[in-house]
Amino acid sequence: MTETAGQTPAAGPNMDVPEDLARCDMVIQHAIEHLRSEKYPPLAVASALLGNSVGILAQIMDKDTVLRILDSAAQSVRSGEVHASVRAQTGQENEKA
Repeated sequence: MTETAGQTPAAGPNMDVPEDLARCDMVIQHAIEHLRSEKYPPLAVASALLGNSVGILAQIMDKDTVLRILDSAAQSVRSGEVHASVRAQTGQENEKA
């Protein structure tokens, strides 16, 4: 879904991401781990992340660009790409795929 350059656990092996993106990913992953250790429901965590992400995009992009990004994400879900990526990262089957 994105073109990147460096490496993060979220990107998986052999995918390069920029250093700033890798740092942001590390911070977000740490925050998610903290929230999960505090027993917050995964849906609440994901909804908060998604809502805030869309809010950030809306601050820096026009509506049509935000909609294209969201459409690309929706297409990745429809095609099964997102669930395949999650299975590859976790090494587990996802019953929701």
